[in-house]
Amino acid sequence: MNGNRFEKPLRWSFFSIGLIILGLGISMTMQVKAFGIGPWDVFHYGLFLKMGLTVGTWSILAGLAIVVVHAFIEKRVPQIGTILNMVLIGVFIDFFNWLLPEPELFLMQVLMFGLGTTVIALGIGIYVAPEMGAGPRDSLMLMITDATGWKVSTVRNGIEITVAVLGFLLGGPVGLGTVFIALFLGTLVGYTLPMARKSLDLLIRKGEMYENIYERPLRSNHYD
Repeated sequence: MNGNRFEKPLRWSFFSIGLIILGLGISMTMQVKAFGIGPWDVFHYGLFLKMGLTVGTWSILAGLAIVVVHAFIEKRVPQIGTILNMVLIGVFIDFFNWLLPEPELFLMQVLMFGLGTTVIALGIGIYVAPEMGAGPRDSLMLMITDATGWKVSTVRNGIEITVAVLGFLLGGPVGLGTVFIALFLGTLVGYTLPMARKSLDLLIRKGEMYENIYERPLRSNHYD
């Protein structure tokens, strides 16, 4: 980090905006859940069907369980970004689930799902770029990777298959969309994350230029 006074606010702004966008994207796919939703969302939705509360609440509770286990095993307090990620994603999912309508036309449903998946990838890229703390599920993936030495992709796929199966057994909506998100979301993030990082770096550099211009000492003019 370069340390100018704009950098930290910019990083937190990217992080917060990314979480809002991610919550929006998840909710968009839930409005057309007949296509299937993301593996973790299948799990949260299945818990909602069986035990009540809301999908967002189960997202928070599942994240909390992961954070507690991770903190116990690693013997360290989680980053504030991880805690905020855990809470805010659930809040935004519930908010957008309340706000968004369910499209009736098939074409609109397809568009909603495709756009929702793209918005999820955009949100992930924007919230990850400032490196303010990994989300609970990413922390779980990294913890298992470190413990086993397996590839990140292997661990990620194993986790997502497991939670999707659990969610399906609970009645969560599994479909072709679930498979699509599991297989191709990472590819989309491969585009959105570098774009978000470049945008953030550009804004940070502009902040440095602002400081250099407006905080530069004024030269006094001397006339003989």
